[in-house]
Amino acid sequence: MSVCNQNKPVVLAQLGCGYWGPNLLRNFSALPNCTVKYVADFSAARRAFVETNFPLSRTISHYDRVLEDPSVDGVVIATPAATHFSLAKQALDAGKHVFVEKPLARTVAEVDELGRRAARHNLVVMAGHTFIYNSAVRYIKKLIDSGEIGELRYLYSQRLNLGRIRSDIDALWNFAPHDISIIQYWLRDVAPLAIGRQGMAYMQEGIDDVVFLTLEYPGKVIANIHVSWLDPQKVRKMIIVGSRKMVAYDDISENKIVIYDKGIDRRAILGEHMDFDNPRGPEFNYRAGDVVMPGVKMAEPLRVEAQHFVDCIRNGCEPLTGITHARNVVSVLERAGSLDSKVIHPLAIAV
Repeated sequence: MSVCNQNKPVVLAQLGCGYWGPNLLRNFSALPNCTVKYVADFSAARRAFVETNFPLSRTISHYDRVLEDPSVDGVVIATPAATHFSLAKQALDAGKHVFVEKPLARTVAEVDELGRRAARHNLVVMAGHTFIYNSAVRYIKKLIDSGEIGELRYLYSQRLNLGRIRSDIDALWNFAPHDISIIQYWLRDVAPLAIGRQGMAYMQEGIDDVVFLTLEYPGKVIANIHVSWLDPQKVRKMIIVGSRKMVAYDDISENKIVIYDKGIDRRAILGEHMDFDNPRGPEFNYRAGDVVMPGVKMAEPLRVEAQHFVDCIRNGCEPLTGITHARNVVSVLERAGSLDSKVIHPLAIAV
């Protein structure tokens, strides 16, 4: 990948400043040796918001000027999901590095096309899977990779709240990219063997408000993801069950990680062949040890993510949430989006 001049600021432009855009703009604008030269948005109200709160960025109503300006190194895309592929493709063809809010695109074919264009132009493509830059998520990955929790058995997540209802994408595409991304990160982007989906649309025809997604991974590991925007409580929680320990991760709790030294072990019974052949059937030991709430130094994930994108532009490095990771997430979403409810289908992901 191309490497930027280390002595000059990285110049960015942002397309879109709606619901999530201000958060991205705030973090990219605060980075040292980085500037957001333009913010493009069709809405006059959103441009006025930027002019009031981010006076160092120039507002424009159309992105053509961004693509034509040779001083712009990279483009941050914070527009509706349906526009991600087209805008990213145009930015890459204009020679700009690209950061795209999740999901990177709507299909694997689109992700692959962006990957080819990035490789052709020697450019960085990064998807905004913010939770990969979360200190708690990274801490749990170390627990899994070190073997401290034993063999991973199953995981489940809940990402729930009451509203905000979308009309352009369903609850799966709105919420589940976060949890799929986290699970793929924890499992080293290993491809799921099968996938099942059950969802239901209540408020708008054809747009599921609640979805239960089940993934089966090698080694008898299963993951269940529950997403909804019709729930009475805001929940951002994941449970990881291992053979030695169990972990609860609650993103909106003060104690984000709780480690339980709990488990059930099969008790060895001396039989004829020194194994588990006793005719009484298996017996079990129940363990209940310490409960630990580790102190994790938290940094704002968006700031870490924004810095990573700028560092990748400067150094020509492949982002942690680059084409490979983004492709795996989109592959799960794409297959899940085409599934008939209650049916399990094989799922292949290239890694």
